[in-house]
Amino acid sequence: MVAETNQSKNVCVIGAGPSGLVAARELRKEGHKVVVFEQNHDVGGQWLYQPNVEEEDPLGRNPFLKVYSSIYESLRLISPREIMGYTDFPFLVKKDRDTRRFPGARELHLYLKDFCEWFGLREMIRYNTRVDYVGMLNYGVSVNDLKWIVRSIEKKSEKMTEEVFDAVVVATGHYAQPKLPSIKGMDVWKRKQMHSHIYRHPEPFRDERVVVVGNSYSGQDISMDLAEVAKEVHISSRSLNITEGFSKVLSKHENLYLRPQIETLQEDGRVVFVDGSCVIADVILYCTGYSYAFPFLDTKGMVVVDDGRVGPLYEHTFPPSLAPSLSFIGVPKKIIGFPFFECQAKWIAQLLSGKRALPSRDEMMESIREFYQSREAAGIPKENTHDIGDFEYCDKYSDYIGFPHLEEWRKVLCRSAIISGIVNPETYRDSWDDDTSELLQEALQSPHFTQLGFEDSPM
Repeated sequence: MVAETNQSKNVCVIGAGPSGLVAARELRKEGHKVVVFEQNHDVGGQWLYQPNVEEEDPLGRNPFLKVYSSIYESLRLISPREIMGYTDFPFLVKKDRDTRRFPGARELHLYLKDFCEWFGLREMIRYNTRVDYVGMLNYGVSVNDLKWIVRSIEKKSEKMTEEVFDAVVVATGHYAQPKLPSIKGMDVWKRKQMHSHIYRHPEPFRDERVVVVGNSYSGQDISMDLAEVAKEVHISSRSLNITEGFSKVLSKHENLYLRPQIETLQEDGRVVFVDGSCVIADVILYCTGYSYAFPFLDTKGMVVVDDGRVGPLYEHTFPPSLAPSLSFIGVPKKIIGFPFFECQAKWIAQLLSGKRALPSRDEMMESIREFYQSREAAGIPKENTHDIGDFEYCDKYSDYIGFPHLEEWRKVLCRSAIISGIVNPETYRDSWDDDTSELLQEALQSPHFTQLGFEDSPM
């Protein structure tokens, strides 16, 4: 829906990761005044590796975590770099950097820093500043007149600042707040328990018996990491039906075992599984994913997190009662993230400037109800509300602002990477076939991949 007016707003963006940075850029393009609050010393969000995790709660139960990033030292991208970048700033190979098609996390962090420098975003960012509270200044007024109080704390001085903004964009991501299972005996098990949020490298686990809970991407990846140094690694999974690819990994490592779910944890160090088998472990490492958490946000109950669902949100972005003065960017999962975040950012920025308009509150609520009902009818759990996994949805979202659809080559590469990761999880990143498709060759000849060279790009 296109509107006519052009307005400039004073906007707060919370987080300087991939979604926050592109939000800041798009907001400024639309003429808004932008302040980005970033609790760390540099941009990058999750991609800013933080090695010092000693002071963090091992299970991550503190609502305000001291360590935000969950990146471990050996982590590499699970998608090829060609599909990871923003549409107008490709993730190019750079001299004297990590040139692999599936680079390590540090290379993506450097890419985000390059993006920040290229578009001059640093002047908008307040580093080492944590947002402690966001609430409505004039609750009850028309949403068009709504203002937001934002309280922030500068880490070193512990100075608190209170400011008023016309709009708030929450860009804190969804890979920071650990999610833990409920297992009988967790509170009495005396040995080390930790969430993968604070896992950094395998050396501390040398010659130990480790039980890894969870068999998703991080569970498999960290288990393979640990297998190089640990005495035994037992992967506890809800399902023992594994892919042929991971079966090969298990057969390759004599100290890697697949186990069913845990029944109980015993005080003497035993881990008892539902099939009656048990091991005496030194460490339990929970690779059980993350929860959405916004401990700073007070919306008087108009936005809540319920069993992994943030809502109600129209198109995973706008709470109908508060939009567009409050928005969320980066909530969806199982998407090609950077182009999607870019599309979200453009929509938010144009709504705030008055170039576009949302449907009515009632229309948005009806759309949300229909979406929830369709998910329930398909048997999709509430906790998977924001798992999109659908290119058609991404294209439909783009249509709201006339943003180009995902290129076919991106979709092909994404699907190919997923399949390769299933078939050969341990080595697919280094055995990628350059002839995956003719579309890839077309992509590499596209102007976006040739207009920025080593000499004229800050990357």
